[in-house]
Amino acid sequence: MAGDIYLNPLSSRGMRGALLAVLLAALPAVAHAANNCPWINEATASGLMGGDAVGVYTDPAPAQSAVCTFVQSEAGITRILRITVMETAEFRSVFDTESKVCVTLGAPLIAIGNEAIVCSGDDRKKLYAERVVGRVRNQVFTITLSTSRKDDSILTRSELKARILTAAEQVSGNLF
Repeated sequence: MAGDIYLNPLSSRGMRGALLAVLLAALPAVAHAANNCPWINEATASGLMGGDAVGVYTDPAPAQSAVCTFVQSEAGITRILRITVMETAEFRSVFDTESKVCVTLGAPLIAIGNEAIVCSGDDRKKLYAERVVGRVRNQVFTITLSTSRKDDSILTRSELKARILTAAEQVSGNLF
C-alpha cells in the first residue's frame, strides 16, 4: 500500500511536545515584569514595598521632572514609592528647594550620588514616609517611600528608613 499515508502515533506526541516547548520558551517574553521606569523596575519596587507593586512612568515636560510612581495596596493599606528626576543647570537651587520639603532636618547620606540627604517625609494627611533628596551631576532626584498606616507591619518606621536607603543606592547608581 504505497499510496496510504500512515502517521505514527509517536510522531504526533512528538509534535505536541515540540509545540509545548515552543510555547514555554515564549512564555517569559509575555510574563516578564514591566520596566518602564529608567531607575528602578517593578520587581525591585515590589520588594521594597513588601508586595506586588504597579508602576507608572511619566516623561519629563520642559523644566519638569520625570516621575516614576509605584503603588502597592492591600487590606486597607496603600504604600507608594515615588521617584522624580530633573536634569537642570540650576541643580543647586532645585536641590535646596526640594530639601526644604523635609519635615525634619535632613541627615547627609554618604556615598549616594554627589550629595544626598534623608529626612522624614510625613505630611498632615496621615502619610508616614521617608524622603531622600539627592544629586548626581546636574540631575536632582527625590525618592519618597510612604505608607498610609502608622502601624504598618511591613513598612515600620525603621523599615521605611532602611528601604529608602536601598532605593537611593539603586536610583543614584542608575543615574551615574
